Amino acid sequence: MATDATGDADSAPDAYSELLRKYKRVANVQNASGLLSWDQQVMMPDEGTPARSQQLSTLSSLSHELLTDDEVGELLDELESSELTDEQAAVVREIRRKYDRASSVPTELVEEISTTSSEALPAWKEAKAEDDFSKFAPYLEKHVELKREYAEHIDPDKDPYEVLFEDFEPCLPLEQAESILENLRDTLVPMIEQIRESDAELATDAFSSKGTYDESAQEELCRDALSMLGYPWERGRLDVAPHPFSSGTTFDARVTTRFDESDPLGAVTSTIHEFGHANYTLGLPDEAYATPLGEDRDLSVHESQSRLWENHVGRSKAFWKLFLPTFAEHFEQAEDVTAEEAYEAANQVYEDNLIRVEADELTYHLHIIVRFEIERALISGELDVEDVPEVWNDKYEEYLGVRPETDSEGCLQDIHWSHGNFGYFPTYSLGSVMAAQLFAAAEDDIGDVYGRVEEGDFEALHEWLTENVHRHGSKYETNELVVEATGKDFAADDFVAYVTEKYGDLYDLD
Repeated sequence: MATDATGDADSAPDAYSELLRKYKRVANVQNASGLLSWDQQVMMPDEGTPARSQQLSTLSSLSHELLTDDEVGELLDELESSELTDEQAAVVREIRRKYDRASSVPTELVEEISTTSSEALPAWKEAKAEDDFSKFAPYLEKHVELKREYAEHIDPDKDPYEVLFEDFEPCLPLEQAESILENLRDTLVPMIEQIRESDAELATDAFSSKGTYDESAQEELCRDALSMLGYPWERGRLDVAPHPFSSGTTFDARVTTRFDESDPLGAVTSTIHEFGHANYTLGLPDEAYATPLGEDRDLSVHESQSRLWENHVGRSKAFWKLFLPTFAEHFEQAEDVTAEEAYEAANQVYEDNLIRVEADELTYHLHIIVRFEIERALISGELDVEDVPEVWNDKYEEYLGVRPETDSEGCLQDIHWSHGNFGYFPTYSLGSVMAAQLFAAAEDDIGDVYGRVEEGDFEALHEWLTENVHRHGSKYETNELVVEATGKDFAADDFVAYVTEKYGDLYDLD
């Protein structure tokens, strides 16, 4: 039986073809909504919010209505007893999961959540700019209330936070995720303490001691980095956003970044991170667009791609041997920086960093733990919204040894809660763990990955990731995909080995 990447077959049941047709309408509405959301964060005029809020709310409710249409449920029921290929069965499984979840939630609640998100975004921007949490607090409180209600509709007998986590990781049990995070935390806390006590002297000021770096020149540098990595400009673009992100489809995957004139490394690593997301999206099969087989396998896998490119490639010594001459072409003050110094600067472990997106590879995960614990407490009702700034600051002092002086540097720094994205943050750390496992498997299969990187050859890594991760879309569930790609169960072992070797060498640890 001949099949293609959409899961279609020569003898596909009529119900399957009709289900696919209906789902494509849902996917296209959602993709259109994503484009409007991108515009709101990047290019929309400041006073466009009232109309955009209505537009996104309408598309959100339309998507919900299309997905929960009675006929979709009838088609899914009919296909339960049909003979399907593996691809078709995966498509039906994914649509069934989304249908069951969405049909549990009233359309009015979906609209209200969407409207609140649209209104919360400019409120968050204003609150951050003015360092005034009170301007954002009412929207955060509304989101908490709405998401509790949302979770109650889906499964009143389950921990509401677990229900929300499933929005971003439907295939990975929260218990398994917490076990991996616990392993990671137990490894990193003593390692970071050892690093702080180390006498090793890294070239942490290799770039920061050499004056300022013009933002327009940084943008050109980031464009060169994207081109070097193989970003296809005919299917993407680079823009500036307050909080870097990537969004789009296999035909149009856009990247955003931000610039700090005192820190050019931040823009480079941020851009490479978002390239990893876009590279995954662009690696999905064109012919499966607007079907589950043309969609990513949720956020931990997506984050594994961004963290793999950011950390395993963009922070590697091989990359800086390749990229440093390009860097120096844009900034003459970096002409005397060596590749070793650039490598050390890119991998320093900060003792006083407050900002997650500017964090180093190790303390980054403590930033995640702070957010994870706070949002769990918010959803459970153990923490009131008004107390978030103080609790945030207390946890930063406890876990990272620093205390934010402003809410802009503290609890207002991330955009995610303005979207109501509770349950999202753990996927960042899970993605880092998965990235190490995937990269180790790629090295085993390809051979000298870093030798290729130093020569500017990224094709083999691109091909490996496309073959083992991207092209499958949502065919496999998370744990299955990891086993298919690496031959091993999803675990933290490769991450622990990677950071132990890398930072042991950098900081002369025992």
